Amino acid sequence: MNRASILDFLRGLAANNNKPWMDEHRAEYHQARAVFKELVAEVLQGVQGFEPALQTLTAGETMYRINKNDRFQQGQDPYKRHMGAGLKAEGRHSRWAGYFLTLEPGNSWLGAGKWLPDTASLQRIRQEIHYSPEAFHALRQHPEFVRHFPDGLEGDRLQRPPKGYDKNDPDIEWLKMKSYLVSRPISDAELLQPDFVARAVESLHVAQPLVQFLNQAIEEE
Repeated sequence: MNRASILDFLRGLAANNNKPWMDEHRAEYHQARAVFKELVAEVLQGVQGFEPALQTLTAGETMYRINKNDRFQQGQDPYKRHMGAGLKAEGRHSRWAGYFLTLEPGNSWLGAGKWLPDTASLQRIRQEIHYSPEAFHALRQHPEFVRHFPDGLEGDRLQRPPKGYDKNDPDIEWLKMKSYLVSRPISDAELLQPDFVARAVESLHVAQPLVQFLNQAIEEE
């Protein structure tokens, strides 16, 4: 599996992000996407070893399109500069928290959690943190969690406390968060190492308690 072909294709796309170039290099795109799918399948198999909710998931159900087709993609370029997959119960666009793999030359990353949950899910996550702060802080402060994801939970926060929460709440900064996601970078060199899949699965396994915490909150009605 030539993972370098993914990076080579994406470098070309970044320099020529237009439909004529893509049409001319469609065969290279399909080749790179096939290699990425094979990589995702290997990572998914590893994650399925510890994540029962993903047992029936296939690699194809996790992979995002390269076309910019949603409201979160900014700019005029018609294509994303990366290839990505969301390993979540019920597939990449489901409401559940999950695991993520994104490849982009010089900017690849692994992650876990929930990015921009819908309003109802976000309210339930905040409520779970408010009701169970000890469990929340224990998982995010666990030494292995910190070792693999030293930057901790990332993302934008509200400027004011969310409705229903006191500004003096000791966890107010965590309750202000709009997303609950951790990530770690993947260098181009790491991606090409023979043990990359094993290292990726190890990091994602470490993040499982966060994913479980979030999904337990989301499923509460």
